[in-house]
Amino acid sequence: MYIMSKIVVGKKADIPSGKMVHIEAGGKDVLVTNIDDNFYAMSDICTHAGANLHEGELNGKEVTCPWHGSKWDVTTGKLIWFPSKIKDEETYKVTVEGDTVYLEV
Repeated sequence: MYIMSKIVVGKKADIPSGKMVHIEAGGKDVLVTNIDDNFYAMSDICTHAGANLHEGELNGKEVTCPWHGSKWDVTTGKLIWFPSKIKDEETYKVTVEGDTVYLEV
């Protein structure tokens, strides 16, 4: 049985709508985003060549990899665009209690 860990990401005000942050949690690099005051989390490492996605650009709910331009839906971890098929990103549960954002890994 795998037990989830609940990790503090920060305060809601630390991640305004349309922004993203990178954290390390449970030995994983995680990208946490705020899209219209809803928080999402997925792997921060591009499944193509290992780039850090938090170094890319966030437009709406789409993050673009800074190395080769792959595009990901941060709300689902699904690949939106890339010339070849690569694996979708792993996603994680995010919860908000009061004004604190938590990640479960």
